[in-house]
Amino acid sequence: MKDKNFITLGIESSCDETSAAVLREGRDVLSNVIASQIKVHQVFGGVVPEIASRHHLDNINTVIDSALSEAGITLKDVDLIGVTYGPGLVGALLIGLATAKSMAFALKKPLVGVHHIQGHICANYIEHKDLKPPFLALVVSGGHTNIIDVTDYNHYEVLGRTRDDAAGEAFDKVARVLGLGYPGGPLIDEAAKKGNAHAVEFKRVFLEKDSLDFSFSGIKTGVLNYLNTQRLKGEEVSVNDTAASFQLAVMEVIVAKAVMAAERMKKDKIVLAGGVAANSLLRKMLKEACDRKGFELYYPSPILCTDNAAMIGCAAYYKYQAGMEDDYYLDAYPNLAI
Repeated sequence: MKDKNFITLGIESSCDETSAAVLREGRDVLSNVIASQIKVHQVFGGVVPEIASRHHLDNINTVIDSALSEAGITLKDVDLIGVTYGPGLVGALLIGLATAKSMAFALKKPLVGVHHIQGHICANYIEHKDLKPPFLALVVSGGHTNIIDVTDYNHYEVLGRTRDDAAGEAFDKVARVLGLGYPGGPLIDEAAKKGNAHAVEFKRVFLEKDSLDFSFSGIKTGVLNYLNTQRLKGEEVSVNDTAASFQLAVMEVIVAKAVMAAERMKKDKIVLAGGVAANSLLRKMLKEACDRKGFELYYPSPILCTDNAAMIGCAAYYKYQAGMEDDYYLDAYPNLAI
């Protein structure tokens, strides 16, 4: 690890983005190519696993070639290959994993499997070159809503998690019933900017006293009940007001629990990560809360909030630096715990 030009090739294929990235020294991104399938899955209102796998298979070699070309290197310049091995869609994970293992074997390069959520957290190291653990991480995405105590680059303790729907999943479902389409997160965010967030008072679910866990299935049901009640009454429903009210109710809970966790763990840094980390209201409310408490807040650019290989390459670099390496028996784990 003494070489100042240590090159990592990252590969990500956990859901519906096929991505490859090249990084120098873990944090310097030379390329980050992402082939999105959003338009493919929009007609279905969500990701279809079999279709996602097929598109990963079609795209992955081209995406890797593009990442290498954009970085101005060849495969022989790569020192490490990092790849997502869970959690995610098993078929999608296997495409990236098989590609990474075959490349590592053929090139005789070390292989490191990366937890997808660890990758999201590591996106902040790319964005903020001075950021180092320890800190509290708030990961909000389509599949996860977690509060994590990050004590070192490779040491994580989950303090709170969703007991049912993740926040991003709830956004997708509410967007669907509001007729906004897919993906729900950015569509609700935009609609909410034109609505009154106090038009409908949806219940905030905090669970037991002092609990750091989340539950979003109740508010999703609350939105459905509200829409059905309004329609039975023959009253018009404001999509923008409903979206704004729903979004505020979710974000108030997330921000309150993140601040509670930071105070409990005596952390003065909060790191925001995951797809929903791009939400404008979440960023605004969390920034205001951190300013009041004297906490530092970090979050990545929107492109690094999405599923991407740069964050996977960064996480792989720090695992390899700590002496962690995987063999060719590395498998895909769709429900991998952190």
